[in-house]
Amino acid sequence: MMKYIAMVLVFASVLSCKSDTKKIESVKEGHGAKKEVNVSIPGYPEALMKIFENHGGIKNWKNKKTLVFQIGEEQHTIDLQSRMDRIDGPGYSLGFDGEKVWLQDVDKAYKGDPVFYHNLRFYFFAMPFILGDKGIIYGETEDLEYEGVRYPGIAISFKSGTGVSYKDEYFLHYDPKTYEMAWLGYTVSYRSGERSNKVNWIRYDDWKETNGLKLPVALTWYSSEGRAIKAPRKPVVYEKVEISEQASSPSLFKKPQNAVYVEGKVQE
Repeated sequence: MMKYIAMVLVFASVLSCKSDTKKIESVKEGHGAKKEVNVSIPGYPEALMKIFENHGGIKNWKNKKTLVFQIGEEQHTIDLQSRMDRIDGPGYSLGFDGEKVWLQDVDKAYKGDPVFYHNLRFYFFAMPFILGDKGIIYGETEDLEYEGVRYPGIAISFKSGTGVSYKDEYFLHYDPKTYEMAWLGYTVSYRSGERSNKVNWIRYDDWKETNGLKLPVALTWYSSEGRAIKAPRKPVVYEKVEISEQASSPSLFKKPQNAVYVEGKVQE
C-alpha cells in the first residue's frame, strides 16, 4: 500500500546496522597454512531487528504468501511474495499484475488515482515488516516526543529507482522499553516528483496477533506541525484480516477483459 519523510538526513546505514560474520578460508599462505578471514555482511539495524521480533519476526513475515483485509466496503488481496495486489470495491476493481496497474470501472464509480492507491493501504498496514524490503537505506533521526514520552526512531530512505515513490522518506518510532512500533512519519513525493518537507504522522497503538504476527487493527492519522503532534483524526480500521502461507491464484491479479491499464506519474 506500496509507494510516502522530510529533512536532510545523515545516513549511517553501515554504522547503525547489525552485522553477521562469516569465517571464510583464504588461499594457502606460506607453508600451507590457511588463514581465516572475517567477512562482515550488513543486515538490519539492531533496533529494527528488535522491532521485528516484537511483532513476530521478519522470517515469519517473509514466509507468508497471502494477505487479505477489508476497509469499509473494499476488500484488499495481496500476494506477499510477488506484491501483486487487487482491490474490490462497490462497482469497481483495480490491481497490479506484477507489471502494470489496471482498473475495472464500467460505471465510473472509482474516484482516485489507481497507481497511487493500489498498494497504499497495504503499505501502511504491513509496517514494520515492509521496512525490511530491498532497496532501503537506514539512518538516524531524533526522538519523537508525545505526551511526555520520547520515542527513539529510525530514518528510512530508498535507493534511486526503488518503487514509484523512491523519493519518499519515513521515520519509524518505537517504544524504548518494548520495541513495539508506536509512530510512523512519512513524506509524499508521488504527485510532484520532488522531495517534500511536510511530514505526516500515524499512530500505531492498536495491535492484534494474527497467525503469529502482531498486525495493526486501526491506524490513526494526526494533525501536526513539523514533529509536534496535534489532534487525532478518525481511525482507519482494518477488518477481516487473514494472512497465510497459502498462495493465491495468479489469475486473481490479472487484468480482467473489460478493464484497462492505467498510468500515473512515475518519478525519474
